[in-house]
Amino acid sequence: MIQVSDESPTWRRTLWTMVAVQFTMSVAFSIVQPVMPLFLPDLGVTSESAVDMWAGVLAASTSFVAIFTGPFWGNLSDRYGRKIMVLRSTFGIALFTGLMGLALSPWHMLALRSGMGALAGFSSASVVMVATQVPEKRMGYSLGWMSTGQLVGSLIGPLIGGAIADMSGSYRLPFFVAGSICLCAFFMTLLVPERFTKPAESARKGGLIANLSALLKAGGLLPVIMVMTMGQFATQAVGPVVTLYVRGMLGNRPDIATLGGLAFAATGLAGVLAVPFLGKRGDTWGYRKVLMLSLAGAALFSAPQALPLGYTAFVVERFGLGLFVGGVLPAANALVGRLANPAQRGLVYGMTSSAYFLGNTLGPLMGGSVAATLGINWVFAVTATLLTLNLVWVYLKVPDLKEE
Repeated sequence: MIQVSDESPTWRRTLWTMVAVQFTMSVAFSIVQPVMPLFLPDLGVTSESAVDMWAGVLAASTSFVAIFTGPFWGNLSDRYGRKIMVLRSTFGIALFTGLMGLALSPWHMLALRSGMGALAGFSSASVVMVATQVPEKRMGYSLGWMSTGQLVGSLIGPLIGGAIADMSGSYRLPFFVAGSICLCAFFMTLLVPERFTKPAESARKGGLIANLSALLKAGGLLPVIMVMTMGQFATQAVGPVVTLYVRGMLGNRPDIATLGGLAFAATGLAGVLAVPFLGKRGDTWGYRKVLMLSLAGAALFSAPQALPLGYTAFVVERFGLGLFVGGVLPAANALVGRLANPAQRGLVYGMTSSAYFLGNTLGPLMGGSVAATLGINWVFAVTATLLTLNLVWVYLKVPDLKEE
């Protein structure tokens, strides 16, 4: 492994360019979040329960396909480089997102979101690229800023998407805008420097399945992967129903997409303030401690969202959630980076990507199903319970790595 000097300017250029790319892609992803459930009646989905269910299915479909492709793309990144994987993913996502604006039925949308999942893996590719280019002692700091870029994009994207839809009167236009933004990320990635040495033939022995099996048996890695699955499952369950929950509070208003986007954005705004602090503290306090703190705070702010306290209280609760939930992913990713062999980080982060996408798949499906059968407020109660169980899992199973 090439040791990176803390004084070297190259890793900083890589980090900040990738933070910008992460921000850009996050804007593109989140532009369509508040619009998706409102777009469904234009595609022929009429009943309220069907809208709830389709919103969950569409949110889950991309992640479901990506579960199976993540390790494959991660393994290729270990062989041929990380940058080319980021380029592949950004271009593919740009293409399929733009085509979604032309969809004529929910089945068209499902096919396009599934195709996007097959070419996905942007987040894991960008994380492993940064994790292999920065000094080891700066990993928590670097991954914290990567999450900040993602959260800032999540803050801005829903507001842009809601405003575009409300001002234009079209739920198709946000998809075209999102696809164009993804293309900007593709061209930005071309500017990223990468130090990559192709591994020796001896380091590439064994097939993908054999390597996965060996890594899963490595001490401590499987519990951290489970944390990422459970945490993402819990937090993504609410994604398809936030805008619908806001509409239930306020009724049908001409600015409902914007207000739904604001509820999404409150979580991102809080994360922008908190995640750089939590990421840096991981390098000093320890990643396990930061992970437990993040899960505890997220559970405490998720529970009251199930209560009928009004829109203002809901936005405040979403803000409180953002102060903590954003710390889960960088802390878990930093733990993975410390546990994994540097020569296999692409494969390992491909596995964590699959775990992440598994949570992304099951979460929206569960959220949509619970909303359709029990009511939207129960989604938040279930989420708080799952975050609490995840906290207990971390306490019992995740190793306490002593930082040097």
